[in-house]
Formats: sequence, structure tokens, C-alpha cells
Amino acid sequence: MRWEGGRQSGGIEDRRGLGPVGVGGVGVGGVVLALIGYFVFGISPTITLNAVNGAGAGAQQEQQQGVQGRVADKAGQFVDVISTNVDDVWTPIFQQSGRTYRPPAAVVLYSQSTGTGCGLGQSAMGPFYCPNDQKVYLDLAFWQELEGRFGATGDAAKAYVIAHEMGHHVQHLLGADQKAQRMGARGAESGSVRLELQADCYAGVWAAHTSAQPNPEDFHEALDAAAAVGDDRLQKQAGQRVNRETWTHGSSAQRMRWFQRGLSNGDRADCDTFNATTL
Repeated sequence: MRWEGGRQSGGIEDRRGLGPVGVGGVGVGGVVLALIGYFVFGISPTITLNAVNGAGAGAQQEQQQGVQGRVADKAGQFVDVISTNVDDVWTPIFQQSGRTYRPPAAVVLYSQSTGTGCGLGQSAMGPFYCPNDQKVYLDLAFWQELEGRFGATGDAAKAYVIAHEMGHHVQHLLGADQKAQRMGARGAESGSVRLELQADCYAGVWAAHTSAQPNPEDFHEALDAAAAVGDDRLQKQAGQRVNRETWTHGSSAQRMRWFQRGLSNGDRADCDTFNATTL
């Protein structure tokens, strides 16, 4: 994947090196973060929610602010280029349907933990999107986790992660996250699974249109990343039996299939997981 020299919009908020600042109130967003922590990284939701509650205890604390704009290091520039490219792909897609695409408020780079509009974000939760403040949160240490624990290597695997999280922003703009909330957060046919698989499909749509000059090997890297975070594989990896009733993201096969579906035609209309009879 050729990304160096790509356009950078400077939509990065760099909080790396800053201490964590909590945001009061758990809400639905905090619960979502707890579910991400449990089903993706095996962290008890109680631990996550206690951390969120602890962040909001006592006096309200100010929202943490980092340095906004372009970043100097190569790792940060990669995130800027890819996220900018994702924005550039979705802008004309929205225009074609008479809508206006608004980029996320920021892609936040942080270390270990940080305050968010959805509660206290922690690196153990993995990358996530918070609809309350419309920001994507990413601790770059996750790249080592992606390669070392999940076996997904290469820049395309990282780009898939960014495109997936920004796919959640697309969903928020279109109201899909509210639809998913009404359908429930757990189970193989739940709104959560449908939301995540659609975000995988949206990542495929981005890959079909990206100007980052991908080659076939890049798509294999992205598929490896999608498969690595399937609920069934994560449950097996944790020594648990596969339990479809607790799924929140979908199986490895489903995640790969929906990514490929978005990639095949680059058409957002192909990503309607909410009306799909078979996921």
C-alpha cells in the first residue's frame, strides 16, 4: 500500500503523552465500550464500567484537549493520510445520494487512556468510535497488538481498522447506530453484529475506491485483520466455547465476507446488513 505522500487534512488530535482525564456519565456509549472490552479483549464489562464511573465521580472534569492538526511522526502521518483518504472516498458517495458528508470531529491519538464523550477510553478496549463526540480514538500501541496477538500484519491491516472505525461515523451520520440500538447489543442476529458487519462492508467500500494504490496482497492483509477479530475466533482464543448468543461483532467468516462484499462493487447499497436475511 502506497500511502506516503498522500493528502493529509490535519484532522488529528494528538493526546499522546497526556495524562487521562475522565468524563462524567456512562450512558449508552460507556456500555458500548464495556462490550468492546469484553468481547474483543476479554476484559470484564464491570471493570470497564467501574473505570468509567470512577472517571465521573466527584467534581466534573474538563474534556481533555490535545494538539490539533498535522503530526510530525510517521505513525501519526499514516493515520492522517488514511483517515483523510477515507473522508475523500465518502464525500462523493454521499453527494451522489443528495447528502453531505461531514468528517469526524477528530481522530484522537492517545496513550493508555483518555476522556471521551462516551466515558473513559482505555487502550485495552482497542480502537473505537464515540458517537457522542463524533471522534475516533486510537492508541497506536494497538498496532503491536494487531500483529503480535492477532497475527494481522501490514499497513493494509492497519488501514482496515481505521476505515472500519470511520465506517461507524458514516453509520452515525445515516442513523444506523440508533437502529442497531433498538435491535439489541448481543446475539448473532443482534443490532450490534449488524452494525459491525456493516462497518466492515464500509471498510471494503473504502478499499474499492482508495487512491492509496493497493495491490492484491493488501486485500489479504485487510481480510486477515477482519478475520482476526471475529467473535468465534476470539472466544476460542480465550479458551471459551463458541457461543453465538454473546456475539457483538460477528464471526471471522462473516467479517471477511462483508468486507469483500463492499470491496467487490464499492457500492454502499450492498452493505445493508439490517435487511439481510443471512449475515
